[in-house]
Amino acid sequence: MRRMYTSKIKEGKRVKKEDFYALGKDVREPVRKLDVFPKPEGVTQVVMESDEVTSLCPVTGQPDWETVTIEYVPDKLCIESKSLKLYFWSFRQEGLFCEALAAKIANDVGEACKPHSCTVTVRQKPRGGITIITTARYEKK
Repeated sequence: MRRMYTSKIKEGKRVKKEDFYALGKDVREPVRKLDVFPKPEGVTQVVMESDEVTSLCPVTGQPDWETVTIEYVPDKLCIESKSLKLYFWSFRQEGLFCEALAAKIANDVGEACKPHSCTVTVRQKPRGGITIITTARYEKK
C-alpha cells in the first residue's frame, strides 16, 4: 500500500489540474493520498459522508461495510472528494477493527488538511446482530 501524502497547494495560489493527484485524471486504483485545496472564504465546517466503505475483519477476513462521516472545521485547506473516494477504496482489502478505522481516518484527514478539529464517525453494518459506531477525533496542536 502506498504511503499517505497530500498535494502541494499553497494558500492563495490558483488551483490547476496538475496540483491534484486524482481530480481530472484517470486514476483506477485505490490510493492513500488525500488531495487538498485552499478553503474558500466563509467556509466554517465541512461534512463528508460515504456509505460505500468496506474493510476486512482483521481476525476472520470477513468483509465489513461501513458508513463513514467526516466533520471538520478547516483552517486553510479542504479535502478534495475524488481523492477521498479513492482513499476509502484503499481499505477494501485491509484488516482493521472499526475503532482502528475511525482513528486512522481521523489522523490521515488531520495530517492532510490540518483542520482546527476533525471528528470521524464510522458506523459498521451489523454482523452477528451487533452494530458498531465509533468516533475518533483529531485536534490541531
